[in-house]
Amino acid sequence: MLDIKDFSFFEKQNSFDFKSFLIKIVSYWKWFLISLVITFSIAHQVNVRKQKIFGIGTTIAVKEENNPFFTSNTSLVFNWGGTSDKVQMISTTLKSRSHNELVVDELQFYTDYFIKTDYYLKDVYGQIPFKITIDKTKAQLYEQFIKVKLVSANVYQIAVSIPSSSAGVIRYADNSVSSVPVFETEVVKNFRVGQQVSLPFLNWKLVLTKAPNDYIGKEVLIRFNSFDKTVANYKGLEVEIDARAGSIIRLGMQGTNKERMVDYLNATVKKLIDRQLEQKNKFADNTIAFIDETLMKMEGELKDSGEDLKDFSRTNNILDIEDKGANFKELLTNNDIKKEEVERKLAYLNSLKNYLNSSVDFSKLPAPTVAGIEEPNIVNNVAKLITLSIERSKMVYSAKGNIFYERIDNEIQSVKRVLLENANSLKIALQYDLRQVDMKISQLESEVKKLPETNQAYLNISRKYDLSNNIYNTYLQKRSEASIVKAANLSDIQFIDPAKDVGSGLLGPKTAVNYVLAFFIGLFIPLIVVFFIFFISNSIQNIDDISAITQIPIIGIVGIKHTESNLSVFERPKSALSESFRAIRSSLQFLYKKQRSEGAKTLMLTSSVSGEGKTFCSINIATVFALSEKKTIILGLDLRKPKIFDDFNIRNDIGAVNYLIGQKSLGEVIQKTHIPYLDVITSGPIPPNPSELILGESMKEMIEILKKDYDYIILDTPPVGLVSDALELAQYSDVTLYIVRQNFTKKEMLTLLNNRTKRGELNNISIVFNGYENKAKYGTGYGYGYGYGYGYGYGYSSGYHEDDVPRGFWEKMKYKFFKK
Repeated sequence: MLDIKDFSFFEKQNSFDFKSFLIKIVSYWKWFLISLVITFSIAHQVNVRKQKIFGIGTTIAVKEENNPFFTSNTSLVFNWGGTSDKVQMISTTLKSRSHNELVVDELQFYTDYFIKTDYYLKDVYGQIPFKITIDKTKAQLYEQFIKVKLVSANVYQIAVSIPSSSAGVIRYADNSVSSVPVFETEVVKNFRVGQQVSLPFLNWKLVLTKAPNDYIGKEVLIRFNSFDKTVANYKGLEVEIDARAGSIIRLGMQGTNKERMVDYLNATVKKLIDRQLEQKNKFADNTIAFIDETLMKMEGELKDSGEDLKDFSRTNNILDIEDKGANFKELLTNNDIKKEEVERKLAYLNSLKNYLNSSVDFSKLPAPTVAGIEEPNIVNNVAKLITLSIERSKMVYSAKGNIFYERIDNEIQSVKRVLLENANSLKIALQYDLRQVDMKISQLESEVKKLPETNQAYLNISRKYDLSNNIYNTYLQKRSEASIVKAANLSDIQFIDPAKDVGSGLLGPKTAVNYVLAFFIGLFIPLIVVFFIFFISNSIQNIDDISAITQIPIIGIVGIKHTESNLSVFERPKSALSESFRAIRSSLQFLYKKQRSEGAKTLMLTSSVSGEGKTFCSINIATVFALSEKKTIILGLDLRKPKIFDDFNIRNDIGAVNYLIGQKSLGEVIQKTHIPYLDVITSGPIPPNPSELILGESMKEMIEILKKDYDYIILDTPPVGLVSDALELAQYSDVTLYIVRQNFTKKEMLTLLNNRTKRGELNNISIVFNGYENKAKYGTGYGYGYGYGYGYGYGYSSGYHEDDVPRGFWEKMKYKFFKK
């Protein structure tokens, strides 16, 4: 009967046994080895199969490069809003579709160059000794590989496989995709280097870029991709504004081909510089265009006035006429020039007002100083308006959402209103100046009328010529200044560090890192598995587990047997396993002596459940007693599951059951074995009432009779954790051995054993630790303990006993499945 104490499984506070855990880890060393082999194999495959990814970068600076075009004290501010606004705009432009379209088109990066490797297609742009120059107006085979092989330094071969009667083609002039009929599905043709290839689906020239010696005979795959998809890929350019220096921009790219990335980064910055300088020169271009238009008009007027002056000179004495009207001529000319300047300014202001009120694109405004206007407010606001108008036009390709347009439109409207007010104020002042000049000219003209008619005529003709000539020369000077300034303009964007392949920049796969990760993952996975097994495992692992649960002494430690049968001691008497049983025999004799037992000695072996090695230990303990020439008998009392007969090659037809039911005499059930001094009484046929037979008087009589004839009686009993038979037989034993098997016996069973011992159900009990294999210490289990834990280890036992050689994997499987 189970007592309520049997369920007290936790007599002691359990804690994590780190030592046992380490031993467990070492015992699974094969798992760790296999895991490391797998993870290192995976890391190796990743390293060799995955293309290397590189990172290339460049750094540019954005700064103010003001152009002192119009006056020495008034500069046009081209990037109104400050450097930060310009940096943001440049950052957006670099990632815009329109900008990247220009760069991709210039570099023809929609063309791929590959070489086939064992694991992937390698991008060899810039590494092969040739490049393809296409005719953008004609068809190119679309998104299909074209095999190109250099046959010699001057001849190459094209091989194309077309799966159908038509081929998809693309024309990069307008990026249109269509199809063309083909009459050959397999095209293999040779061409000379530099020769124009003209096929229905291919139109290019192959030109060499360097000596082709190393690539002769090698096959290169060429593919023409979608222009828009290629641009979309390059729009992912990394653009980072330096947080500490707001005018510094870092550009970066990641990819498998460093040459391609270097070319693209440098080309995109160069294109940005050219476009920014072009926009910056817009002021000078507008001014030059305005001056050229004015000069064309002035040329006609100057030519006409010159002809009139020549005609007058032919019929009159110019020297005499000039002397009489010299004073009036100089005064009139000076005032005419002043009047022209004022009228030019008023004309510009009227034109500016009309332009502002009727136009939405202000990028073509000429500079105010062309008309001689040097008013700082007007000059600066015109520059601001032109800059804002240019920025807005660029937003069409880069900005998404009305919020961006609303901001810049509000700024344009604000500048335009201020500019109109400035123009009106200046116009009022100029109109006053014009009236003053007109008054002076009228006074001078009144004086001139007093001169002779010939002098008056000469003054009018020369006055007109001088004015036209002065205006023409002034505009010529302005145009020359504008051209000089345009040529001297610098972009606000400058290279700090152009992109360059310096041999570094590897981002992945990091081969060393992958192997380190493989090492740690290879250790971590089995470690987790072992930890899980250890955590959920509730079986006895070592002596410390036993000592932590029970105070029952351990009488011996038995290792793993490496023999086919259970007769390990008899078959290999010098093995370490045999020594462990001899150590148990010595300990038993000490216990018998301590109990002062006289005559025959009885020994009962039991365990918690079946499979813990009771029969194995019973046979070998009996054998060591028999080998010491002590008459020994093994009494098979596991009436429900008899086993003990098999190893001795005897029959189980008759046995203890036959005697207990009175069917046979004791002499008839005792069977001799091939081991001297060792007899066996098997259990016999399985009875319907084994417990009742054991409780009967016949059992007591049988023990008493056997004590008269034998020195040692070994009782092989059923598991005490499953049936109560062993408890009933405990009264006949002098010493009880409780078999505990490593990695098999549950810890709770020892708690039950404690309870039975406390209730007195089992007396004089000791524990035998069976199946012990100390892999952590000996690596392969060559060492087996004996006695109270003092054992012969591998290497120290040389000369004392034969070392058991453990079976390999196939021997273990053979023994497991084919043993009889």
